[in-house]
Amino acid sequence: MKFARLRRASLVGALAVALALASAACGGSDSEKSANGLEKRTLNVGVMPIIEGAAVQIAITKGYFKAEGLTVNLKQITGGAAAIPQLKSGQLDISQGGHVGWLLAADRGTLKPKIVAEASSMTKNLNAILVAKDSTITSPKDLVGKKIATNAKHDQIALLVRSALAPYGVQIDEDKDFQIIPFPNQEAALKEKKVDAVVVPEPFVTQIQQNLGARLLTDFSTGATKDIPITGYAATEDFVKENPKTVAAFQRAIVKAQADAADRAVLQEVVPKYTKLPPAVISVVTLNNFPTSTSASRIQRVADVMKQFDYLENDVDVKSMVLPNG
Repeated sequence: MKFARLRRASLVGALAVALALASAACGGSDSEKSANGLEKRTLNVGVMPIIEGAAVQIAITKGYFKAEGLTVNLKQITGGAAAIPQLKSGQLDISQGGHVGWLLAADRGTLKPKIVAEASSMTKNLNAILVAKDSTITSPKDLVGKKIATNAKHDQIALLVRSALAPYGVQIDEDKDFQIIPFPNQEAALKEKKVDAVVVPEPFVTQIQQNLGARLLTDFSTGATKDIPITGYAATEDFVKENPKTVAAFQRAIVKAQADAADRAVLQEVVPKYTKLPPAVISVVTLNNFPTSTSASRIQRVADVMKQFDYLENDVDVKSMVLPNG
């Protein structure tokens, strides 16, 4: 009887060890935390198919995420607005998006975003207002009452337009003056004279100039929007609180990749993998800046311009929204 009890105890102990090993092998919650002390090893990240999002692709290609113990799954999104419900539901852990969108979400209470990295900032001719080569419009002052094509109202591009035209005394009525046309279709609209001007980012600035001989009326690289932050990566406030080491690992990988993105040759290799842009186009288009740090004072400039044009109803606490890095 004593031998039987000892045998049963031995079997129970062996079974417990086996179950523990099996649980670890299956990647339970404990194993999620075992890699470099990370709370979460696999991240679902929302990205837009634009040059400004190159850093995530570079970090995957060069193994920067892997070196931090992270596996990053990418999900293509149309913009930050589309990412907000997915961040709230947990379908996305982190997403790229425009800073205007993150600030609007905080102002309206639709999301408590935490900006964990900057992705891009303004450069000369990165975004521009173009007119046809035979247009009678020769100055931004001439845009009063004209039909202006843009991709959306009350968004980041619209804000840039209003800020750029304000020094010329031009006040835009977005509901009246803007014609909503997707960026890829604006070239045809300008050619067919359905609009008087188009507002586009690269690579459309270069393409429309080359194809139509369009004239660049003004860009957004001076005044209040000079070097202004454009896009960044954000998570929910709760996600950052619950996964500080994971977020820090993501930040470290992105900083390395942002530095690499400043090399046009790197972009020519990586960008065609997730966009339809060929290397030849990437070799000539104007590139955005790729910041290697994240600064609340820089992003405060976005909030200041938004307040100027009544995009924000409240004083958003930008400092609490930004998780510095770099």
